[in-house]
Amino acid sequence: MKKIVILIIFIFIPIFIYSDLLIPMDFSQTDHLKAYGIVYKTLENGYDGKWLLNYRGGSFLIPKTDELEALCRLKGVSYEHISPMDYLAIEQTIEKSNMDIVHLEKAPKIAVYTLPDSKAGQLHGFAGEPWDDAVTLALTYAEIPYDTVYDTEVLQGKLEDYDWLHLHHEDFTGQLGKFYAGFRNTDWYKEIKQIDEELAHKLGFDKVWQLKHAVVQMIREYVRNGGFLFAMCAATDTYDIAQAAQGIDICDVPFDGDPMDPQAEQKLDFEKTFAFENFSLVKNPYEYEFSSIDASNYAQIRGAEADYFTLFQFSAKYDPVPTMLTQCHVNVVNGFLGQTTSFHKEFVKNSVIVLGEVEGADEVKYLHGNFGRGTFTFYGGHDPEDYQHRIGDPPTLLELHKNSPGYRLILNNILFPAAKKKKLKT
Repeated sequence: MKKIVILIIFIFIPIFIYSDLLIPMDFSQTDHLKAYGIVYKTLENGYDGKWLLNYRGGSFLIPKTDELEALCRLKGVSYEHISPMDYLAIEQTIEKSNMDIVHLEKAPKIAVYTLPDSKAGQLHGFAGEPWDDAVTLALTYAEIPYDTVYDTEVLQGKLEDYDWLHLHHEDFTGQLGKFYAGFRNTDWYKEIKQIDEELAHKLGFDKVWQLKHAVVQMIREYVRNGGFLFAMCAATDTYDIAQAAQGIDICDVPFDGDPMDPQAEQKLDFEKTFAFENFSLVKNPYEYEFSSIDASNYAQIRGAEADYFTLFQFSAKYDPVPTMLTQCHVNVVNGFLGQTTSFHKEFVKNSVIVLGEVEGADEVKYLHGNFGRGTFTFYGGHDPEDYQHRIGDPPTLLELHKNSPGYRLILNNILFPAAKKKKLKT
């Protein structure tokens, strides 16, 4: 009898002693954005985590330690204690449903491509350009560390030190954002133009566009060799335009002092691009647009009240990558404008996976693809919680948007490189 009692104690004690912390990502979560920071900190501290795809909004499971539990309380992140029996029940639910478990094992090292500190940016409270960056806002709020890089670091091969690279409101065509018509007399425009021109000459290039094309090629090799590239706003289409126009002068007089190549359109090579093909250039230097890829005009016609996009549903067991990138507690997300807001579907390559689109319209908002051993993800728009963010507007306070679906998509991308690689071969 004594032996039976001891055996029962031996069996049941671990159930109450050993447990995990479930970080729910459904509507019960008090701060979705901080939750990503908790998971990142878990990995950074040497623990493994689990991403429960499609389970309660894409919840996370982390080890129960005093440190991590205290961190959840400190940051205001909801969590639940999970016993081994609870976990077994979760596993059974996942096995029978369109869900899966992805193991997270490494805190990715993150780089953000951005202009070095400038007076123009500081006047508006930003580090470099006179506008904010949704990704750096998300990283800062979630307390996820990152480094900044620019052209010098890229050409020096420093991207090899990072798992994930973000590009935001950047013009890789060398046309200075096509801000000439509206902002050429502003101090910030003059300063950024001077910084880029001096940097181009310092690095051995006659023109800014030549420098940017070289940077684009280095980023291309970074992705080919296994890097994760994430781009928003103008960095999406201008990156591919620069790839198609590699070595071709598509800049008119206001941008580089001489006319563009008259045969530039005919010389575009769409075999070199990641996501887009068969687009045409907007050649007018006074028009605030780069090419036919962008669908900003459509979104502006709809207006903020009627602008939203729908996330696609994927098979968690067979398509874990797009499933990770679309984890959210809603499947319809409010739209938001940017210099590049969304992409005309007719110019998106068939090889690209559409993650989110505007239903009933010719617009892709969110897409993903593979190149070499790496991946690229393009997300149209500037700030998911500021519909029409203007130059010089103050940064969005994410304390007021703790449960933002649009910002969750950004943070999905940040955790994506942490996933166990052999799981992603499907």
